[in-house]
Amino acid sequence: MLWNFLKPILIFIPIASIQLVIVPLLSINDINPNIIVILICFYTLKYGQIYGTLLGFVIGLIFDLISGGLLGAFMLTFTIAGFSAGYFYNENKVDIYTTSYAFIIVVFLCSTINSFLYTLISSTDKDFNIFYLILEGSILPGLYTAFFSLPVIILNSRKAFV
Repeated sequence: MLWNFLKPILIFIPIASIQLVIVPLLSINDINPNIIVILICFYTLKYGQIYGTLLGFVIGLIFDLISGGLLGAFMLTFTIAGFSAGYFYNENKVDIYTTSYAFIIVVFLCSTINSFLYTLISSTDKDFNIFYLILEGSILPGLYTAFFSLPVIILNSRKAFV
């Protein structure tokens, strides 16, 4: 039981390092994927909404502390992303949701919500408008993050057939 709570935190450490070091190099016009949301969505679909909400809170707090960004911003947005992914949790369909295109859709929706809230909270740009917030601040990062969730599906589908 304790392993179910420690495993995502242990996986989070290298993913946070990748998010902070490598992902900015993959930026397209200041649009970055957020691979931490993929981790939160995966474990939320596997263990449920309350688990995902708490996982998002803990991972967001740790990421806020190590990233040096606005304290509490990722904590709030990852918590809401985990809560949102929890609406797709069904204990009878865990394998279906984590090994099919449904996972990409869940990641896209949760990443879009995460990016929208983070941009809304942390933006200091004076030329801030609703078009920028919706398109460049939420949908495009959501699509980019959903693209990065493809390896999770491929690895999980191979694991399901073994």
